[in-house]
Amino acid sequence: MNSKPVLSFKNIEKSFGDNLVLTGLNFDVHPGEIVSLVGENGSGKSTLMNILFGMDVIRETGGFKGTVQIEGNEVHISSPLEAIEHGIGMVHQEFMLIPGFTVQQNIKLNREPLRKNLFSRLMGKSFDTIDIDAMRRDALRALKRVHTNVTPEDHVALLPVGIKQFVEISREVDKENLKLLVLDEPTAVLTETEAEQLLEAVRSISDEGIAIIFITHRLDEVFAVSDRVVILRDGLLVADEPTNKLTKTQIAEMMVGRPLAESFASVTKRNLLDEDIIFEFRDVSVDMPGEELSHVNLKVRRGEIFGIGGLAGHGKLAVGNAVAGMYPYTGEVYFDGSILNASKIGEALKHDIAFVSEDRKGVGLLLEESVIINITFTDMIQKNHYLKKFGLITQYDHEKARQDAERMIKELEIRCHSPEDPVGRLSGGNQQKVCMARVLIANPKMLFVSEPTRGIDIGAKKLILNRLQKINHESGVTIVMISSELGELRSICDRIAVISGGEMQGILQPDAANADYALMMSGDPSVRQEGGVAR
Repeated sequence: MNSKPVLSFKNIEKSFGDNLVLTGLNFDVHPGEIVSLVGENGSGKSTLMNILFGMDVIRETGGFKGTVQIEGNEVHISSPLEAIEHGIGMVHQEFMLIPGFTVQQNIKLNREPLRKNLFSRLMGKSFDTIDIDAMRRDALRALKRVHTNVTPEDHVALLPVGIKQFVEISREVDKENLKLLVLDEPTAVLTETEAEQLLEAVRSISDEGIAIIFITHRLDEVFAVSDRVVILRDGLLVADEPTNKLTKTQIAEMMVGRPLAESFASVTKRNLLDEDIIFEFRDVSVDMPGEELSHVNLKVRRGEIFGIGGLAGHGKLAVGNAVAGMYPYTGEVYFDGSILNASKIGEALKHDIAFVSEDRKGVGLLLEESVIINITFTDMIQKNHYLKKFGLITQYDHEKARQDAERMIKELEIRCHSPEDPVGRLSGGNQQKVCMARVLIANPKMLFVSEPTRGIDIGAKKLILNRLQKINHESGVTIVMISSELGELRSICDRIAVISGGEMQGILQPDAANADYALMMSGDPSVRQEGGVAR
């Protein structure tokens, strides 16, 4: 391109102690260009964006080498506020909205339009009042630019997850001096339709001359939206190519540094006994906001991998959360022939039923604690493992905990500088692996795992899905996998239940026709089946 780059990284290098995480990175982003930034979790993407936004963690760990240029001029960005002043916006993977505020209040936060009044004319500008009409007009204009028609007066707390993502982007495009927009996994929480809508909005924003860095693990989106692909691996830039010069397989293999003969493991038909039921829902309704479930019946056979699929907001997430005691339910839950009082938090764990939440930060992890503590904490609390007694004194067996944690770190390829690192400093994919390690170390009889591959790279997905198959086939662990990724469910599950509109639509084999899945997900009553051990 002939235009001057909006952003240039020049010889960027960053270390955390003795660990070099970015090595000599160089690349540019031009006006109106969409650059997909891809790489495995832990490849350096988050560290690079932290440098761009002047995050405290960079300064507190000794800064970085190299230079950042905005429109050809070297800049020294020491805070997110300075990044904004330079025309840089970012939509983070975790929502940054204020739930108690309206849509328009979130969009215009700290940039509210003001108007004079009689008192402010006498006493000064600090007594100006907010121009509500102007704020609404600005919010509507921003919402229209991202192709959503949510009402500016709506409260964010009441919005579906997908709409919140559009509000986040609206907030950034409303900024008058926006030159560069960074989108970090923007479609991770979206339905397929919402994701297509967002990609269309991204293209429209770039058509306005705004440069975009699009961080994603979904390679289909890379080809759908980006002009160029920048690939990081272990802190090195291994490719910077026009998107149309690469294939999906080439990108995946450059990300992981090895050939990928097959994306995921595949299902083989197994002769599981229909009458050997280990888990059952009888007329269960769950009051989980945004994921309500109504009068569901289902049976899970001992030793199977049972999938639960459906669109976001249709109730599938309520299944695992109810079993874990996170939300109230009515009806009866049976485990191994006996009623399980799942409404009591911790009761499932007492019966060796483990749960990996879709909300890894809010529920799944102790973010300020070490990787070791996070991996061993549940087993210690529930089974008194990793505790040693000296008379009346009980002490945490740190050495034993470290040994087991290091074994899980190796088996799940968790990328951390040390097992003592706070888990909050790990990338999203590595945090997900820590959640998996926490439940696997306890050797459960049954495992509920919700959205296990959300927001993680293709290599980590392959590892987690193959690990689930391994513990199922070799250790006999019964698994219920709840996911929005139908392709992944079909790659490892023995049967898949479809939930739509809070109701069970039926159970299909993984090799059932795409049309059957589509009809069930749409809630078409003509294909609804009764719950149970359906084939």
